[in-house]
Amino acid sequence: MVSMDAGQTDYSSDKATEGGAHRILLVTGVAGAGKSTTLQVLEDLGWETIDNFPVRLLKRLLQKPDGQNDMLAIGFDSRTRGFSPSRIIELVKELSDRDDLSISTLFLDCASGELERRYNETRRRHPMAGEQPLLEGIRAERELLEPLRRWTDMVLDTTSFSANQLQQHIRELFGENSGQPINVTVSSFGFARGMPPLADLVFDMRYLDNPHWVEGLRELTGLDVPVGEHIAADPAFQQSFGQIHDLIQTLLPLYAAQGKSYVHIAFGCTGGRHRSVYSAERMAQGLRDAGFSPTVRHRNLASRAADEIEAMKR
Repeated sequence: MVSMDAGQTDYSSDKATEGGAHRILLVTGVAGAGKSTTLQVLEDLGWETIDNFPVRLLKRLLQKPDGQNDMLAIGFDSRTRGFSPSRIIELVKELSDRDDLSISTLFLDCASGELERRYNETRRRHPMAGEQPLLEGIRAERELLEPLRRWTDMVLDTTSFSANQLQQHIRELFGENSGQPINVTVSSFGFARGMPPLADLVFDMRYLDNPHWVEGLRELTGLDVPVGEHIAADPAFQQSFGQIHDLIQTLLPLYAAQGKSYVHIAFGCTGGRHRSVYSAERMAQGLRDAGFSPTVRHRNLASRAADEIEAMKR
């Protein structure tokens, strides 16, 4: 659940949209509600993150933003040295008057019963429980944080979220401003020399007619026009490659939505010099046309043409 109290500022429509303003997100909430997970996702989205930062040093930290990153997320809670909700509110109100800063606050909440389950599952001690029962510590912290919860820009209830669901929700809230597209690698390889160990998607192109057995094409590679024309002329190529292209275009946004930062797409043939190379190059161009910036690697391109047969004999 995400709630915003009347009269509070929408974090997505304030000075952060104006040129030159440094976007500051203060992340707090009850211990166990997901602050660490939230900061990790924000870091993946391109934010600079600091956890358990002493609140008394906040003005000093933001005195002169260095300009290296205009998105800074600062995490703190009841465990942070010098934690005082009233002092935090006072500091943020004071800093919000600056034209070069756009400050928003995110409060992570969670039902007490779910917090108790999480602490029992991880066997960690609650920071305010001491020698008291766990629920007493949760109640004490909730009472301490209530003024901050009422004042904050956004309250996110993580009670019903798994860790993965929380990660995805944070991406949905803050990912649009991250500027960090998914990193795609398209490679070619030869099955005769082994599968690539870290590929996410592998396509076997050995069903296509092999240029290795065509006079004048053996010593060439999939980068050469005659080889490409030969492969493209195979009736099996156009339909199958179009289907592979459509599948990849469908999967990449889904990978990104799940927070996957890197996707490796590999095309294989017997020796890794003809069909796989041409297919990888064609796919990379298709991805560029779709707005991606793929890295292209040809693992076995430099192998001698005779290596293909030698490897098959082993």
